[in-house]
Amino acid sequence: MKIQVMGPGCPKCAEAERNVKEAVTEAAVDAEVVKVTDFQEIASFGVFSTPAVAIDGDVKVVGKAPSKKEVLNWLK
Repeated sequence: MKIQVMGPGCPKCAEAERNVKEAVTEAAVDAEVVKVTDFQEIASFGVFSTPAVAIDGDVKVVGKAPSKKEVLNWLK
């Protein structure tokens, strides 16, 4: 599983990355968490508002940091 956390590094982007990493650890899933900061790469997902999170290329949230609970639900 590949999870992309997209954003330039703003506080909300850092929160999104932290929540994703905590959820992956808690769920004990084999996932690679990748931080995507390149705006062209982010736009290639159709994302124009950050933070955003995609799992295996499927965008799950745009424009807000997901809660750890939301991420856990996606990982099931």
